[in-house]
Amino acid sequence: MVFFRNLVKELISEGNIVDIATNESNSKVQDCYREWGCKIFQISTSRSPFGFGNIRAIKEIRKIAQNYDVVHCHTPLAGIATRFGCKKLRKKSLKVIYTAHGFHFYKGAPIKNWLIYYPFEKICSRWTDLLITINKEDFSLAKKKMKAKKIVYIPGVGIDVNKFSNVKIDINKIKKDVGIPLNSKVILSVGELNTNKNHKVVIEALSKINDSSIFYLVAGIGDQKLYLEKLAKELNVNLKLLGFRTDVAELYHLSDLYIHSSIREGLPVSVMEAMASSTNIICSNIRGCSDLIEDSLFEPHDSVGLSLLIKRFLYQGYSNKEINIEKVKHFDYTSINDSMINIYKNII
Repeated sequence: MVFFRNLVKELISEGNIVDIATNESNSKVQDCYREWGCKIFQISTSRSPFGFGNIRAIKEIRKIAQNYDVVHCHTPLAGIATRFGCKKLRKKSLKVIYTAHGFHFYKGAPIKNWLIYYPFEKICSRWTDLLITINKEDFSLAKKKMKAKKIVYIPGVGIDVNKFSNVKIDINKIKKDVGIPLNSKVILSVGELNTNKNHKVVIEALSKINDSSIFYLVAGIGDQKLYLEKLAKELNVNLKLLGFRTDVAELYHLSDLYIHSSIREGLPVSVMEAMASSTNIICSNIRGCSDLIEDSLFEPHDSVGLSLLIKRFLYQGYSNKEINIEKVKHFDYTSINDSMINIYKNII
């Protein structure tokens, strides 16, 4: 919910009532929402499509939603439960908006994703007044296959470009703090340590370059920590797993190169943050990433192709910094929030 904080604040400042339904515990909900007067409702949605909590959530959401003019849902399973719960309420006056933060069915997705998620999304689109997609591939698919009353493209939730562009750091101090040599070349990734984020392909690519001055930093936590550490040791790659960090803005500016190697994304916020930081960037050639970075793309499992791109940036002087900083201005949260507020005004 951190992504919507600025939007919620602006909506409330204009006199709207904004409340939140979430499956997160009260302790994880940011205090600012309560300070602004938001009610927090606990619902039973699960991340698993087979979780019984998703069924309970339909009734919970139906009870909550009858008191509102607009319900805006996010994430696939919460989106499905919400639209099931609200379908009869829409016959009165309720409007339902769903933002698809990256359909689980996409070009190259596993067949099971199409079998599980696609039918439900198509059915629920009939009970959707506005479907928002955040990348061009999903927008194209939605226009062809979904039955929502209206389908629009809004490029993500936005970021604070100034926050990441106006950062001053002491590079030597940060390198000392994270335990890497002052003359090291730094490659950074930000994201959970899981199979989808695909950090292993970066380690494999670096093993082919065989440059002991390169250090690969990853900010994030996850269940692949031990696996990645073992792989890096076997391949003689300098890996530093930094865990959860609150200073990623500084880390972007520390880095010589940012690599986003995911297998699946909607529209990756960390790539936009790196763009705003004027960092050189390499991305996997997938939906969402290709909306942001037009060159320097590699296939997610192609460690050889990735190693060639890394060499291009670190040894051949190639840079996409200037392109990135100009393009990311279109993704600033002020522009995105203006679009969302207009949507709310027009749908009521």
